[in-house]
Amino acid sequence: MATAIVILGGVGLFLLGMSVMTDGLKALAGSALRTVLGKAAATPLSGTFWGAIVTLLVQSSSAVTMTTIGLVSAGLLTFPQGLGLVFGANIGTTGTGWLIALVGVRVSLSTYALPLIFAGALTKVLASGRIAAGGAAVAGFALVLYGLTTLQQGMGGLAASLNPSDLPAVIGSPGVGWLEGWIGLFTLIAVGIAMTAVMQSSTAAIAVTISAFYAGAVGLEQGAALIVGQNIGTATSSALAAIGASVTAKRLALAYVLFKVIAALIALAAFPFTAALMGRLSPKIDGTTLLAAYHTAYNVVGVAVLLPATQWFGRFVERLLPSKESPLERALDPAALENPVVAVEAARRIVAETLATIAVSVAASLSGGDGRTKLDPAPSAAALRQVRNFLSELKEPPETEAERCRMTSTLLALDHASRLVEILGTGERPGTETGDSEDLRAAELCKESVLWAQAAVESIITESALSERARPVGWRASPEATTAVAEVEKATKALATMLPGHRAAILISVAPGQVTAAEALTRIDAARRLERIAHHTWRSTAHLLGEGQAMPATKAAI
Repeated sequence: MATAIVILGGVGLFLLGMSVMTDGLKALAGSALRTVLGKAAATPLSGTFWGAIVTLLVQSSSAVTMTTIGLVSAGLLTFPQGLGLVFGANIGTTGTGWLIALVGVRVSLSTYALPLIFAGALTKVLASGRIAAGGAAVAGFALVLYGLTTLQQGMGGLAASLNPSDLPAVIGSPGVGWLEGWIGLFTLIAVGIAMTAVMQSSTAAIAVTISAFYAGAVGLEQGAALIVGQNIGTATSSALAAIGASVTAKRLALAYVLFKVIAALIALAAFPFTAALMGRLSPKIDGTTLLAAYHTAYNVVGVAVLLPATQWFGRFVERLLPSKESPLERALDPAALENPVVAVEAARRIVAETLATIAVSVAASLSGGDGRTKLDPAPSAAALRQVRNFLSELKEPPETEAERCRMTSTLLALDHASRLVEILGTGERPGTETGDSEDLRAAELCKESVLWAQAAVESIITESALSERARPVGWRASPEATTAVAEVEKATKALATMLPGHRAAILISVAPGQVTAAEALTRIDAARRLERIAHHTWRSTAHLLGEGQAMPATKAAI
């Protein structure tokens, strides 16, 4: 009973330490986590590499996976690129096994761990920001070490009552029959799955396995069989987390489960040979190192098999889980709310698409023809309301000044686009029915403004629709888009400049009886309406493309 309490306490300390350390490392990384993942996944191979590195640094495959879901949902990454990051996370998460094998079970670190826990906790309480996050990471790491020491002590007591011969023998062990070995293998795999399902952490389960082997409670081949089951068990938590989630989250969860199944099938097929190889290497290489290496090789081989077929694998998963969500619902995935950078970028793209739709409608109206029918801004208004509600649910504020500036620009773009929709919502056509040259000139300038705006935001929309690559987070406007914004500004200011003179000329024409007072005021209102349409189009476009970020708090920028 005492041994069980010590083992459970060690596992609990390990899990607590991992949680505290992961939260600290994620806070310490801050926006770098989102930016690195967004820029690194240009190809599935680079995504796999950086996914492994980032997971190794933040010690959280779930953090990488959730960030990936947000990036894919927002259109910043394609689904195959997201798969590359998930594959890499599977490799990166094996780094903790090496820490356990090389340090945790060999050295009693409790003497050093306790002062580190105190120093880290004190820093976490007294400091703020990233210094506090660093303190949490240190305290969490020390808790992991202390938990491993406690676990090692518990396993020493377990080894006194549990011998490897008490557990099922597995295929590949000396003197074990074929049938008996396979039954034993599947039994221990089932035990490994159960361990991970109960602990909700394959890292903790593998820590128990390596500690048990080091204490002599399990054999080398038995430890490898448990690791196979523990790797499969991680898929259960992913499957549970995907219940009720978005289609993107479900697809990545399904891909994760399929990856684990394929890797397990490969491990099962090769297990007799792997067990024999480990047995021959055990006199030369320590068994804990062999188990850590097997854990890493298990995942690396699975990635190596699937990585060349990432595009096909991605299409296969998409066919298994077809999306019933609208493009707007996919882009505004709640998973993106965990990451301010991703959420703001998703909102920016929806505002850009809405503005492009409005620009097409206004240009058609000013050209006559189909534009003479009543404009219906209701769908655009609904989309902008969803963006506003989406941004209102952000889990945390942006961290850096650049991120805050970008969010401010996105909100300003949303505000101007909303005002534009309100103007169009009056039910009046934005054109003019008179043949007066000045009226026609005003309409032409407004049309020129919205067409240039459409060209400016087209770069955002086009990149979102590309199938093989996507823009990284926080990209700058292209030279073509910058030129288009300048043309929007030029047309808008020309319209604003001509408006006072145009207004005076119309009012003067009332006295000689050339037009009635009602006609004059109607024409003035129409020209003013065109100027407001052009102005809000310009400002929304400028903020979407980052051209209004230099002075977001000034009256001129707003």
